[in-house]
Amino acid sequence: MQEKNEYFFNAKVIAKKKIYFKEIESTQTEAKKLAEEGIENGTIVYTDYQTKGMGTHDRIWYSEKNKNIAFTLILYPKCTVEELQDFTVDIAKCMNNAIDKLYSCKLEIKEPNDIVYQGKKIGGILTQIVTSGETIRYLLIGIGMNVNGEKFPTELKETATSLKKEFGREFSKEEIMACFCQEFEKYCLRKKIL
Repeated sequence: MQEKNEYFFNAKVIAKKKIYFKEIESTQTEAKKLAEEGIENGTIVYTDYQTKGMGTHDRIWYSEKNKNIAFTLILYPKCTVEELQDFTVDIAKCMNNAIDKLYSCKLEIKEPNDIVYQGKKIGGILTQIVTSGETIRYLLIGIGMNVNGEKFPTELKETATSLKKEFGREFSKEEIMACFCQEFEKYCLRKKIL
């Protein structure tokens, strides 16, 4: 585990603290441990490769080594669970806005938690809320995005794709993450989540 600071993340709270792993089982599992220890609000845990990436409904999230985005954000939100209605879709909108702003590539959302292009899945969002009674103790936002990966297991070839496969160019994972963090922080401040 190390801090990786060569990329400039402009947000004030989101990703102010960054924890990087070259390889890890799951950023979501690691983030949960750190949240239980009370790590700083807005911490991002990210990696170049997950060996047991988590998707929704206990599915495995496949990601080609060193090619794609895999991270989890830790938040201690100042709102109720009810106020987080449509939250996952809003996170997807922040990611799509970031990619459009950087590269003029327009992606779509398949509710509740998929980012798609022409019906094929490019990204997924996993939100986990841990509560104590009515109070939110912490919130984990896991995001996997197929950025430069071009190899997929046989069972995913018809349903999954990547930015590079669709748009025929290399993308910067770090640039996308940094821009997403800025977009997401603006959203959180507007909604009074932070």
